[in-house]
Amino acid sequence: MGSNKEVSHTGIVKERNKEGITVSILVQAGCVSCQIKDNCTMSDQSEKEIDIKCDPLLYTPGQKVEVLLRSTQGMNAIFLGYILPFIVLMAVMITTSKLTQNEGIIGIAALVSLVPYYILLYIFKNQIKKKFTYVVKPLN
Repeated sequence: MGSNKEVSHTGIVKERNKEGITVSILVQAGCVSCQIKDNCTMSDQSEKEIDIKCDPLLYTPGQKVEVLLRSTQGMNAIFLGYILPFIVLMAVMITTSKLTQNEGIIGIAALVSLVPYYILLYIFKNQIKKKFTYVVKPLN
């Protein structure tokens, strides 16, 4: 597995293209590995596909690989997906509360403020995606 500065996932190569490969990884919540997961509704897992730029001739569909992402890039993703929207939400709540004492308006304004944020995130997803680089290693 990767070092302390990397996050790694095991995946399977789905397909090759001119620019690289598409890898399917199974993302699991921490409790998925629990021995009593069958008796619990808390376990969560989902399959994600990642496009990785690399030499596609080195990999074949169905091959097991390890996908590595530097932990600093993971922190950037957390910042964009969770921390920055929280800051926007709180700033709008504080600003709106200075303008009105109606809690309903404050709450609606805070929630509505996230719509343009996530629209901008979607519009700039390709530029953001370029900042995240994955490294792929074949597994035996």
